[in-house]
Amino acid sequence: MKWFLLSIAIISELSGSTCMKLSNGFKNIPASILTFVFWGISFSIFIFALRHFNLSFIYGIWAGIGIMLVSIIGMTYFKEPVSLLKIISIIIIAVGVMMLNLSENILNQ
Repeated sequence: MKWFLLSIAIISELSGSTCMKLSNGFKNIPASILTFVFWGISFSIFIFALRHFNLSFIYGIWAGIGIMLVSIIGMTYFKEPVSLLKIISIIIIAVGVMMLNLSENILNQ
């Protein structure tokens, strides 16, 4: 259940970030409203997930996966420039998230 909560928080954060881009500086009202709705859902569920995880672990996972996926969405859907440095940076973030997960598993043994 705790991983389900974290997943929903991450998906909501991705949706909010994507709607933020789609809002076009508050010119697109539905996307602007959805930005606040999705971010509100994300933070609310994140608070519930905090009951089951250490803050340093869960925040790193939430933010790291969010950054990775938002970057990929930006490059694929919004046609943002892709560079080798961006790809390497995303890989480094992924490795960091995996190391956080490993450190949490090692501490729980």
